[in-house]
Amino acid sequence: MANEIVTGHSPAGTSVLLATVGNKVRNMRKDKGMTLAKLSEVTGLSPAIVSQIERGLANPSFTTLAQLAHGLDIPVGKFFLGQEETRSPVVRKAERRNLKGVTKKSVGEAVYELLTPDLNGALEAQWIVSPPGHDTSATPFRHSGEEFGIVISGRKDIFLDGEKYTLEEGDSITFSSDTPHWYKNSYEEVCVAIWVNAPHAW
Repeated sequence: MANEIVTGHSPAGTSVLLATVGNKVRNMRKDKGMTLAKLSEVTGLSPAIVSQIERGLANPSFTTLAQLAHGLDIPVGKFFLGQEETRSPVVRKAERRNLKGVTKKSVGEAVYELLTPDLNGALEAQWIVSPPGHDTSATPFRHSGEEFGIVISGRKDIFLDGEKYTLEEGDSITFSSDTPHWYKNSYEEVCVAIWVNAPHAW
């Protein structure tokens, strides 16, 4: 899966969001004492792409945001979710917040929605809808913590350090997030799953 970077003019609302994400990336990088070149090295992204993102000139994909987050050792959600807001303990279906990035095409038609009120706690749950062909193998995930997933409908392949586990409806899996892992929907039907991270990974 190639990194998707969209440059050029964006609607006003998107431009503000891109600028906010860029500022957060730059500030977090500087807080960690990292140069732009160092962040580029640990994420595998080119210095030019990192620079464009920091200046709000690029519309990064979910995988690109994930690479940046892993390089900075932070949850992806910190890039675009307000951490200071006080929220109800209840999350209504219509009020779930999107975690997949700035653009709808950042992970194809996949849906990543936050089921917990925010990212301030140790626990984070996601509602994930993966269309046929969805594949994150190009950017394996690896971070601290533990994960639990259960398939609500459809099928999904989970790879743990290269070993494949196929989950069908009602099947669940638990593993250490420190194990390199990625996901693939190799089947003809959409897969719906709930994924829980502790501490949160995004």
